[in-house]
Amino acid sequence: MNADKSLIRIKKRITELFDNIREAVSGTEQDFTEGKLSRAIILLSIPAILEMVMESVFVIADIFFVSKLGADAVATVGLTESMITIIYAISIGLGTATTSIVSRRIGEKNPDSASIAAVQAILTGLIISLLIAIPGAIFAERLLGMMGSSKNIIDNMSGYTRIMLGGNIVIMMLFINNAIFRSAGDAAVAMKVLWIGNIINVILDPCLIFGLGPFPQLGVTGAAVATTIGRGTAVLVQFYLLFFGKKRIRLTLSHLKVDFRIMFKLLKLSIGSIGQNLISTSSWIALVRIISIFGSEVVAGYTIAIRIIGFTILPSWGLSNASSTLVGQNLGAKKPERAEKAVWITSWANMILLGFIGLILVLFPEPFIRLFIDNENVIKPGVTGLRIISIGFIAYGLGMVLVNSFNGAGDTSTPLKINIFAFWLIEIPLAWLLALKLGFEEEGVFIAIVIAESIMTLTAWLVFRRGKWKLMAV
Repeated sequence: MNADKSLIRIKKRITELFDNIREAVSGTEQDFTEGKLSRAIILLSIPAILEMVMESVFVIADIFFVSKLGADAVATVGLTESMITIIYAISIGLGTATTSIVSRRIGEKNPDSASIAAVQAILTGLIISLLIAIPGAIFAERLLGMMGSSKNIIDNMSGYTRIMLGGNIVIMMLFINNAIFRSAGDAAVAMKVLWIGNIINVILDPCLIFGLGPFPQLGVTGAAVATTIGRGTAVLVQFYLLFFGKKRIRLTLSHLKVDFRIMFKLLKLSIGSIGQNLISTSSWIALVRIISIFGSEVVAGYTIAIRIIGFTILPSWGLSNASSTLVGQNLGAKKPERAEKAVWITSWANMILLGFIGLILVLFPEPFIRLFIDNENVIKPGVTGLRIISIGFIAYGLGMVLVNSFNGAGDTSTPLKINIFAFWLIEIPLAWLLALKLGFEEEGVFIAIVIAESIMTLTAWLVFRRGKWKLMAV
């Protein structure tokens, strides 16, 4: 009898799980300030995870097809991505500020104010993207030279860099608009628009790189064209849904006005978040610069390893984004204890998930590298980097959730200080010391990454427990 009751309970929970997954993917009307937190985390995190997977597929697809062109082509993507990470940093920073304000207004049951804040975020992103696009397109070759590129890359492959920097507006809008949907609780929308963009990118990538059918053969530049068209299409769909969709946030003509007070608040909040990302991405650029000393093949191996790592930890970013939304909405609803409980539940789930993924990559790194390239001189550093960096995955899982929870609460300055300490004062000097002075070469850089990320997580945990983030006003 007891066994039958246990079986019934298990079947019921499995059914509930699949119902929640189905609702998460199709879209939900759930109020995330009420009800079971486990259900709220599932409804927010699953589409957020798939959204992040779709964003990473852009780069993974590029590298997959570009790798057929040789190590220099892969290095071009890697070096350009190291510069694009600055754009990602700004986009994520503005998206984080948008999440802080919009989720608070949604938690306060004030969707009109949330819509006004959304418009100000879009306008701010448009202005910043133009300021980056013009010099980025003009000085593409010079920027590649500063990054230590070979003459062949500068002379023959700079078109990829020019298009990616010049067309950064689609990256900026994609992140900001999806932050609007996600922070309002419409995470499924953010996921679906990236499906559209990726389908277009995956179709166009081989066509434009290799000149299939009627398409011109553009080489590595074709990857940039395909990615920009894919992302641009996704952005057009976002704007259509924001103005004409039936979601929690709907923009109207009355919202289309400049509100300098809200823009200032957005910029103030985003400075801390942008600073966080600029610190980590400038550290990334510094690490690539150190590794470039050891040749294009090592850079290519590192680039592939980092892309694999970036792809495999995307579920963790999805979970941490869900935590950020829950913190913002529940603080807006005056429920700080519920917000804190959401963080700890998400943290445990994230550590278990990343611990499992990290174990696989530590034990079997080579097959993943070989998916992208068959050059032994590239595979060796790629395997080494993938194995060493994956050792720290459990720490990464906790750190991601804690940092995003600070940001969701509107406390962007605390993670900024933590990042300065971990990346500038620990990671870069340690990588330089281990790689160039102590003779560990690229392995020294990989070891420095694990140490710095683990220190960042420990510091964030100590600060989070103090609870000052619960008192932030946005």
